[in-house]
Amino acid sequence: MTRAELLQSLVRQPVYDLVVVGGGATGLGVALDAALRGFSVALLESQDFAGGTSSRSTKLLHGGVRYLAQGNVALVREALAERATVLRIAPHLAQPLPFVMPSYGWWQTPFYGVGLKLYDLMAGRAGLGRTAFLSKAETLAALPGANPEGLHGGVRYWDGQFDDARLALALARSAEAAGARVLNYLQVTGIRRLSDTPGALTELDLRDNLNGAAHRVQARCVVNATGVWVDDLRARARREGQDPAPERMVSPSQGVHVVVDREFMPGDHALLVPKTRDGRVLFAVPWLGKLILGTTDTPRQDLPREPQAFAEELEFILGEAGRVLSRPVRTEDIRSIWVGLRPLVAPPSTAEGGTKVLSREHTIVVDGNGLVTVTGGKWTTYRAMAEDVLDRCFSSGLLPRREGGLSEGHRLVGAPGTADGAVPLHQAPGIHIYGTEAPQVAQCPGADRQLGLGLTEAMVRHAVRSEHAHTVEDVLARRWRALFLDAKTAAAMAPAVAAILGDEGVAEPALDHFLQLCRHYLPARSAI
Repeated sequence: MTRAELLQSLVRQPVYDLVVVGGGATGLGVALDAALRGFSVALLESQDFAGGTSSRSTKLLHGGVRYLAQGNVALVREALAERATVLRIAPHLAQPLPFVMPSYGWWQTPFYGVGLKLYDLMAGRAGLGRTAFLSKAETLAALPGANPEGLHGGVRYWDGQFDDARLALALARSAEAAGARVLNYLQVTGIRRLSDTPGALTELDLRDNLNGAAHRVQARCVVNATGVWVDDLRARARREGQDPAPERMVSPSQGVHVVVDREFMPGDHALLVPKTRDGRVLFAVPWLGKLILGTTDTPRQDLPREPQAFAEELEFILGEAGRVLSRPVRTEDIRSIWVGLRPLVAPPSTAEGGTKVLSREHTIVVDGNGLVTVTGGKWTTYRAMAEDVLDRCFSSGLLPRREGGLSEGHRLVGAPGTADGAVPLHQAPGIHIYGTEAPQVAQCPGADRQLGLGLTEAMVRHAVRSEHAHTVEDVLARRWRALFLDAKTAAAMAPAVAAILGDEGVAEPALDHFLQLCRHYLPARSAI
């Protein structure tokens, strides 16, 4: 179905049971869950699916080892259970990954090892592998490239990793297959409840950000799942003279990730430093043929669509990586930098404090105008968050209660029946990332024409025809992760991608915008 046909289908329906605003992890999870329960659902995203925070995570599905250290047992238990669910319903996009905590102090192995053994115990049957104490030699074998000086040994434990943007896309297409209307580049410009009576409808004004056309839909219930931007939609939905000014829900924090070549640590284990010199966590994670270093946790008050790394954040990551890797990482070694804004929940008592004291758990608020807002949480628990959102819609009388639980066993688009034979996500990307859809992709014209970093002409055509891609950025940032792996190479690939998009009927592939964006993903003064 073309985009024009999708828009016609969207506005043809007089009233939706549920309209979800926001096409990140949370909103997509809500749309899929609601569609599986038989509700009529529309999901609207102003940019591209996962175009914000949900494509800029550390690529980890985890129970939260540091939350265990904080004593938040309930959050860890939920996350471990949800981790197992995601690994089961999308084994081509989410897989187990071994981690090693190297010990540079004699006390670290027993200290962290006891906590990680508890992590195993809490995971139970959902565990991915047993925690093991490693000698110095075993640690260096698992982490080739680690600094041997002062190393005493290490602890190996298991968590998961995934491709966040492609998992979001799989959720969007799975919701679509379940009957939801799912559109990107469709922005909510106005929202109002049509009356104050129980069961009143909400009307939403929409603008197509690809051509400027205006549309309108109505819904019995509206969920605001716009991540760090939820406060903006709440403010616009406020009824003048009736609703008090909404209190701020989000105090954003940014996480910076630096990508370098795998030669810095060529093994298949991730490295975790649980406590750096200033108390933060450092990861070195193998992903799609590269190595991700990060992350930071820096508060900021503005909410740019393309946040930039602060100089001190890059200095922190490169400095701490230099302490645990045998070869120092220099600025010129950086292939890409991406920054994600985290929607940390800001209760009044801590709204102005540091991000470390803010909640990583999700919060759901129902305003007097009937708008249901959800924010906070993390990728691993997106499905549990979706269930909680719908439960709140039921208890608030905005939707009739219908039994759920279907999403827990619902395999996403492209998911094979088992994880057997899955290509590890730490290897370079290839057609295997499409799972059961790989033969369909290979049948598109240009399957033998390589564009770089494993991308073929056929994959670009498939992205337009079946994956809602409309711009060069959609293809090279989220359908294929080239921008996140190597910004210079992505820029070199962009003209060929733009030409294919034009051949597929895309009027404005936004090539110049993407080339400018590539500069944002590189250190200052780097040339494209």
